[in-house]
Amino acid sequence: MMKKLISMVLGVLCFSISSAQTPQLKVNWNEVVMVSRSTPTLQVVGNPMLRRKASMHDGSFEALRNLNADYVRYVPWFPYPKLAVAELDAPTATKTSWDFSLINPMTIDFLEATKGHSVIMNFSTIPQWMFKTEKPVAYPEDPNQVVWNYGGGTELRDTTMKELTDYYVRLISWYTKGGFTDELGKYHKSGYHYEIPYWEVLNEPDLEHSMSPQTYTKIYDAMVTAIKAVLPNVKFVGMALAYERPEWFEYFLNPANHKPGILLDMISYHCYANANSNQKFDAYEYSVFDKAEHFINTVSYIENIRKRLSPNTKTDINELGTFVSGEMRDQPIPPAYWNLSASVYAYFFIELTKAGIDVIGESQLVGFPSQYPDVSMINYENNKPNARFQVLKLIKDNIKPGSKLVRTNIEENNGDDIVAQGFTDEGDGGILILNKRNKTIRIKVPQDVKGAKLSMLDSTLGDNEPTQSTLNNDFIELKPFAVAMIVTGK
Repeated sequence: MMKKLISMVLGVLCFSISSAQTPQLKVNWNEVVMVSRSTPTLQVVGNPMLRRKASMHDGSFEALRNLNADYVRYVPWFPYPKLAVAELDAPTATKTSWDFSLINPMTIDFLEATKGHSVIMNFSTIPQWMFKTEKPVAYPEDPNQVVWNYGGGTELRDTTMKELTDYYVRLISWYTKGGFTDELGKYHKSGYHYEIPYWEVLNEPDLEHSMSPQTYTKIYDAMVTAIKAVLPNVKFVGMALAYERPEWFEYFLNPANHKPGILLDMISYHCYANANSNQKFDAYEYSVFDKAEHFINTVSYIENIRKRLSPNTKTDINELGTFVSGEMRDQPIPPAYWNLSASVYAYFFIELTKAGIDVIGESQLVGFPSQYPDVSMINYENNKPNARFQVLKLIKDNIKPGSKLVRTNIEENNGDDIVAQGFTDEGDGGILILNKRNKTIRIKVPQDVKGAKLSMLDSTLGDNEPTQSTLNNDFIELKPFAVAMIVTGK
């Protein structure tokens, strides 16, 4: 009898402890914290897998078209010079090397897939011959062959920068004005008249060509002045920094360091929450989220600089992703990694929305073995959108700029394993929830969301779209690295 009583008491005690530790989601729909100004989107980096007839081409552009996103960033990049540079050799007295035959198909497919939406174009690779080097830097004949030294040189050979700006004016005219006249007076007809609402000036200049903020600012001003003469209504995005360097923001955002009349429409910078060297996947959840949290703290510091120096300038954080450890990049990536990375983007979106960031861009549409496979949003084995793409679409389809953030907290949230944020928009309510951990966590949800639509993205789905169900009980179960969206009329 005594043993039975002790057993019952212990059972009740264990149940009480377990119940007390169950995270409980609390949402006050009537307490508006702020109004969102954030647009979720992605970047598309030019590479061989986006060429026509490449295995990933059709599925990737179909996914991009169906996403219907705004502010999509397009970046032909220097590791593939023939896919990124329209004039690979310096002009002579008798000939030029202008050639868009390899660049056009991918670029036109991008512009058609994003038609009707704002895009940010960035032909970031300056022709290498414009830089002073001891000897010319060769480029491979094979356009699909990667080469990492094409971006050589740190000083432009034409210090007036007219050679540089003329190249970009001609390139832009090819896609917006029907063609251009080259250095020898020959007209090159394209027939293209696309709209380019935003142009981003170079990519990661703190790494590529090792520029100082002073040098970059001079180039930016020269580019803006020249391109405005061709496209007077285009807006510009500046910096695109690889790292959050305070001295860059202090210098570039100070109007006194620019020529008169140069507007600072938008700035951009990047973050990849990477795993540590030699780290096994079991520990990734801690390192990548710790680094994401550190970045969010840095964003707050940068925002203070922006608000002080150039408060009307918008911010686009247009490369957000995760990396596996270097040792794992040549190995099969664990399937759960894609859900971890998706959960990290959901975390970035919530926290950067709170920080007032205008554009929150996931990186990147296509990666593949030998070319940053860990940031791909398309599965390079079956050409289907993976969890990283699915989480972007889930957020984009449910949370719009102008939505109101409402007071949200999670009680008994041990170690902040769960992150959630409630939104309202024209009478509808939504809650974005993510699991930061590689374990299943059950959470209690508010009574007033019963009957709501529940979308769930987790590792059991592979590359499939989130499951859809009706929320009919007090709890939801978040599997490892799950992202959930509750949508209810409020």
